[in-house]
Amino acid sequence: MPVAILTLFALGYGAIIFEHNLRINKAAAALLAAVGCWTLYFIGSTEPLQENLAVLLHHLADVSQILFFLLGGMALVELMDAHGSFHLVTRIVKTDSQRGVIWVTSILTFFLSAILDNLTTTILMVSLLRRLVPVPHERFWPVCLIVVAANAGGAWTPIGDVTTTMLWIGGQISTWPVMKALLLPSLISLSAPLVWAHFCCKGGVTRQNGISSGGVEEPGARLLLAVGMLSLISVPIFKQLTGLPPFMGMLMALGVVWVVTDLMHYEKEERAHLRVPQVLGRIDISSILFFLGILLAVDALDAVGLLKKFSGALSNYFSSYSLIATILGIVSSVIDNVPLVAATMGMYPIETFPMDHTLWQMIAYAAGTGGSLLIIGSAAGVAMMGMERITFFAYARKMTLPILLGYLLGMGCYLVI
Repeated sequence: MPVAILTLFALGYGAIIFEHNLRINKAAAALLAAVGCWTLYFIGSTEPLQENLAVLLHHLADVSQILFFLLGGMALVELMDAHGSFHLVTRIVKTDSQRGVIWVTSILTFFLSAILDNLTTTILMVSLLRRLVPVPHERFWPVCLIVVAANAGGAWTPIGDVTTTMLWIGGQISTWPVMKALLLPSLISLSAPLVWAHFCCKGGVTRQNGISSGGVEEPGARLLLAVGMLSLISVPIFKQLTGLPPFMGMLMALGVVWVVTDLMHYEKEERAHLRVPQVLGRIDISSILFFLGILLAVDALDAVGLLKKFSGALSNYFSSYSLIATILGIVSSVIDNVPLVAATMGMYPIETFPMDHTLWQMIAYAAGTGGSLLIIGSAAGVAMMGMERITFFAYARKMTLPILLGYLLGMGCYLVI
């Protein structure tokens, strides 16, 4: 059964990679792979049906949290976009050169993802960049760097990346030690691809009629920008204060903004397009379904124990914890880093490796930044892929090598420190 599930997963993964050659939407391939893998799991399992259902529902609960988080974040961003709120922000960015755009957006993304999380930051910054650079082919380097910056920025704070949050909640890391240890390595991991892109980019960016935001500033745009940004920033604060999962904070943020927009536009029929029910129709549901499919397919690998066996094999063959963490980071670009980190947490007891041990800090760095190596290696990359339609091979051909260089330099920096 594990071999059959792994084979089917590989076929689905291949269909996603060769989406444009096969002319089959990657969301369809991901959904079929997920359903197929779990069907094989149920057919081949010797456990009672109820236990198998409990396993599936357990994984579905974890995936659903991410999907609700993604749905809420996309709705908030689309709502601000509908009001023309990004016009106010993009006026701050005066540069018309591609090099200037990638430096400004990358640095902003890096520090913003440390406050928010990398997924929310990616959705926000890609949407902002689409207003700033309306021509799709001119956005390639900036949006790719946004993914790298979001993952790097999220790795060095407990609330910036889901895997770092897992280690934080599990007691493997604490706030200030991990921030001090990983800030510089994370910056270095971004610097290499950023410098690479700097020399690859030439010329300027095209504006629409001289307007940088691409849209009219609707009534309430300034208020909604302030409320929307404060609502997004409140998500990690809400989690810290209540202990509730992040998607609850995102749903709360959406509810607050929903109330504000209803109060502003309820009695004005000409503003119906500025209210949440209308804006929800603009969300790209196919990207959310793709996210659902790929995560459930990976969870099927986890359910049959393949991920844990892989992590165990690493420990058997490699005695160096830095090498194990480095390899796990590279593997996380192919397989979701959440089950990999979860398996690692189970393999190394906290009694042997106490809080803030170098192993945990290296895993936080590797799992957070290693996913940038491939476009489907992180939640940020998957979200960007759905929003910008950048292909797997285009990203891999131009981005993987400089990202790998930055990843290894960052790990080397941590070891030296």
